Amino acid sequence: MTIPPRIPVTETQIDRVISQFYAQVRADPSIGPVFQAHVSDWPTHEKKIGRFWRNALLLQRCYDGNPMQAHLAAGNVKSQHFPVWLSLFDAVLEQELPQPLAQSWSALAHRIGRGLRYGLPEDGAGSTPYLGNA
Repeated sequence: MTIPPRIPVTETQIDRVISQFYAQVRADPSIGPVFQAHVSDWPTHEKKIGRFWRNALLLQRCYDGNPMQAHLAAGNVKSQHFPVWLSLFDAVLEQELPQPLAQSWSALAHRIGRGLRYGLPEDGAGSTPYLGNA
């Protein structure tokens, strides 16, 4: 029996969103340097994040990372980076997908972002979430 996807996007749409998003990230003056500090092989990173979203959206069992652990370990991401990350991600979703799909994926991304933030120190004194190597 096949499990229906959480959000009916295609793998091609996921790949396009990821590619466009990371192009925006690399150009962004506030979060670009955060990602650049950790990502040296962008194609490999994008494939990994693509697997994350295939798992989250299509319910494929193809992702083996631990986003919370990766975010805790990075140490250079601050709370103020999340609104920038989500704003860029939302803009790419709106550009690449029909509105209902973009809204559904955006809502899930915002829930995931909140979950990561809740698991991290609030005072900014310790490690903070890293949005790249999830």
